[in-house]
Amino acid sequence: MPKSRNDRKKKAVYTPPPSSAKPKVSPRWLVPTMLGFGILGILWIAVYYIAGTMVPIMQDLGNWNLAIGFGGIIICVILSTRWH
Repeated sequence: MPKSRNDRKKKAVYTPPPSSAKPKVSPRWLVPTMLGFGILGILWIAVYYIAGTMVPIMQDLGNWNLAIGFGGIIICVILSTRWH
């Protein structure tokens, strides 16, 4: 007599091996650096829009001020991906 499908051996459920490694910890400099770049980037753009014509360095840079501000924000986002 043929065996029914229910009689077949079921596969074992996968259980991952126990982890003995310690969880990674972020370096102490990461969060202050990340926040510093983010805040400076936002402030650079805000000062450029509010008083850009009165600040000599910002007058010379022109639209590069936006690249500098967004560069700081982008660095902040990249650093935030490494935060544990």
